[in-house]
Amino acid sequence: MDKNLKNPLAIDPISKLLLRFSVPTALTLIVNYLYNIVDQIFVGQKVGVVGIAATNVAFPLTTICMAIALMTGDGCAANISLHLGRGEKEDADNTFANAFALLIVFGVFVVIVGNIFLEQLILIFGATESVFESAASYSRIILFGLPFMIFNVSFTAIIRSDGNPKYTMKCMMIGALINVVLDPVFIFGFDMGVEGAAIATIIGQFVSGILCLIYIPKFKNIHFSALNMKLKAKTCKMIFTLGIPSFFTQISAAIMQIVMNNLMRKYGAATIYGSDIALSCYGMVMKIYQLAHAMLVGVSSGTQPINGFNFGAKQYSRVKETYKLAVTVSFVISLIWFAIYQGLAGVIGSLFVKNDPLYSEFTKHFIRIYMMAFFIYGPPMTTASFFQAIGKPWKALLLSLSRQAFFLIPLALFLSSIYGLDGAIIAAPAADILTMALAVILITFELKQWRKENFI
Repeated sequence: MDKNLKNPLAIDPISKLLLRFSVPTALTLIVNYLYNIVDQIFVGQKVGVVGIAATNVAFPLTTICMAIALMTGDGCAANISLHLGRGEKEDADNTFANAFALLIVFGVFVVIVGNIFLEQLILIFGATESVFESAASYSRIILFGLPFMIFNVSFTAIIRSDGNPKYTMKCMMIGALINVVLDPVFIFGFDMGVEGAAIATIIGQFVSGILCLIYIPKFKNIHFSALNMKLKAKTCKMIFTLGIPSFFTQISAAIMQIVMNNLMRKYGAATIYGSDIALSCYGMVMKIYQLAHAMLVGVSSGTQPINGFNFGAKQYSRVKETYKLAVTVSFVISLIWFAIYQGLAGVIGSLFVKNDPLYSEFTKHFIRIYMMAFFIYGPPMTTASFFQAIGKPWKALLLSLSRQAFFLIPLALFLSSIYGLDGAIIAAPAADILTMALAVILITFELKQWRKENFI
């Protein structure tokens, strides 16, 4: 028997493997998003609507860095899984070393460019006159923690491909705990407001980043050598090719945030709520939404090492079985979060800002419309991950980009021009429906091709 077929990825029950890889990944991302949620809650209680709006305006910076991290980490992890499935140990080692070098380059680039163009970026991100200074102060501090966040997110995927997703979960949890403890100290104790939230965040990110780097000598299936860090065009191309769907998914999310921030500013001013409440509420909803998104990323990303290895080993029936189970799980998760969003919209808003009737009213209105079709949000993500894992990045890219870039942004711009603020909000459920339809079409044609080639 081929030694690869003795690997747990090829013989263990799919449900056990999916649980093993998905849960730590989801928890890791949830903890990472909690950095921003905790900031929002404490800032909201201390500074109010303007403070939340300021951190929301700064948030695209984090999303852009997340795009860089996921491109490098997911691309590296997908290639490592495929190489190991084919028995190409040396190529797997080279892939990791090149990815590590790229992360260093990207981290330095973000700090330098971000500081040079900070004020221009804040304006592009949708800052109003009343929140500009707070957003700039928060962003200027956050920039110095973003290189460590890039390492954290990238290593989540890479260490997962090495078979130890629990380690990154622990790293993120330690960083989050530090952030939670230090937030009230800096925000309330030292009366530092949004700047205090930023300082607490980067300290947590720094600790998590260092803990991830400590894992390098502990890799089971990869050997790291500094000599392999010399960037090779072919290796970098493979990392970017399989990581580009993750990059464009996140970068389109950043563009969506920027567009929606500006629509909230423009059309919110024409309502009784005003620009700051609209900006604040949108930012708050995006943070809460990311908790659900993180769970679904955990499911979809958790399938990658399983599908990548088994596709490389030509175990096609296991790939199909993994996909079917992942789609079912992602649908159930989406349905549960849909019920939470619809049933607890008012409670969610009160966590951030209290005793503001206009804010409370708009929060309930926004959440119930924006999340109207969330029960079908998960399956397209799982389908995109499936295509990424089997080495078909362009189909993954098409599906990954569809919700934000192809559907939500154009619809938000068009509908808001007709219906104002509500038009921008209702674009989200419309985009979810169209994305689900595209996922069904793509996977139907793919499995039909598999049957034609006798893979299944």
